[in-house]
Amino acid sequence: MNMLKNTLHAWSMMIVALIVGMTAASCVDETEYDDSPQGNFEALWKIMDEHYCFFDYKHTEYGLDWNEVYNKYKVRINSRMTGNQLFEVMADMLAELRDGHVNLSTSHDFARYWKWHEDFPANVSDTLLRRYLGTDYKIAAGLKYRVLDDNIGYVRYESFTDGIGEGNLDEVLMHLMTCRGLIIDIRGNGGGTLTTAERFAARFFNKPTTVGYIRHKTGTGHNDFSEMKEQRLEPSSNVRWQKRVCVLTNRKVYSAANEFVKYMKCAPKAVIVGDKTGGGAGMPFSSMLPNGWGVRFSACPMYDSNKQSTEFGIAPDHNISLTDEDFARGRDTIIEYARMILAQ
Repeated sequence: MNMLKNTLHAWSMMIVALIVGMTAASCVDETEYDDSPQGNFEALWKIMDEHYCFFDYKHTEYGLDWNEVYNKYKVRINSRMTGNQLFEVMADMLAELRDGHVNLSTSHDFARYWKWHEDFPANVSDTLLRRYLGTDYKIAAGLKYRVLDDNIGYVRYESFTDGIGEGNLDEVLMHLMTCRGLIIDIRGNGGGTLTTAERFAARFFNKPTTVGYIRHKTGTGHNDFSEMKEQRLEPSSNVRWQKRVCVLTNRKVYSAANEFVKYMKCAPKAVIVGDKTGGGAGMPFSSMLPNGWGVRFSACPMYDSNKQSTEFGIAPDHNISLTDEDFARGRDTIIEYARMILAQ
């Protein structure tokens, strides 16, 4: 097991302890706050206040003040409101955090914040992807792959929730080994399992590398964090790619996919092409309100190799967008730019 997995295992033990602590806190909250609109509102605000991990960062970025948010939404709460009305107010309050990892879930709805990608161009087209993949592409677990006509390998990976094993990666890379270069297209990949992202990225490193840092909450204050701990990536002991590789990104690249881009930024022969990623650099956790509604939130912040937050995304090395002219010609501008880089 490589060093990053050991690190993640150690952090998972801390996470278990944190969850146990939060569960105990939730039990206290349920006795402290009654199952009323006011009680549930207070419980939600308090859970976030004590456990959410990006308050100071987002205060710096766009002036977020969680106490002001409390005052803004508290006046909308009253004892006569319906469950749907309460849900709407609390969902609006959580949206102030601008975090795709923050959700409020009930049996009838799921509050989510999607503006991190809604206000940006898609920079990917299913129509164009079908033209490049054709119908005779190969499939290995969650990977679709083929050799393009200029002898460039192309891998499409739509979600890190679709697991890939070491054997899958061996077969894919061996099949593409004679190619001049490799394109990994993760546009629209909203994340999934962090260990899968690490397993894939390890195929592009030949020595142990610091790819980022992580911290966890040590108390209820907004600034109560542990020291930064390195995320070290060990090279895979299986087939490794030794040629150039372009990773294609857009705003819908989020969470574990965002982490994959963070790792690949450190790979010696990798280049990131496309749009800025969507971010999502907080490891999410869950708690529960007195009425049984679930709340998910970012609790452990993660950083890049320069100790900078990637919560609001990672800039590509080459910022390229799809153009209308190329689309009309059946060309994917971002893929074609990557092919040009790899052909040089």
